[in-house]
Amino acid sequence: MDIVKIVDNIFYFYFLLIILRIFLTWIPSIDWHQQPIKSIREVTDMYLNVFRRFIPPVGGLDFSPIIAIIVLQIIQVVVTNLVASIVG
Repeated sequence: MDIVKIVDNIFYFYFLLIILRIFLTWIPSIDWHQQPIKSIREVTDMYLNVFRRFIPPVGGLDFSPIIAIIVLQIIQVVVTNLVASIVG
């Protein structure tokens, strides 16, 4: 498999984890300390918390994941293009 495709798939997988994390917050009875929910929370929150420091919730809604996804996609394009230019 092409290294560029592998890097692109890693970013896509992380994007899907963030989307899953967002949907899980809509389930009020979810136990955030049970596996695999705990692992999803831990892996995604380390990235999302960067944006939560700068983007406070508005009316009880957390808009930081939207900005985090946009930034992630920008980073994905930059990194995959960089890897593609290095690999040739």
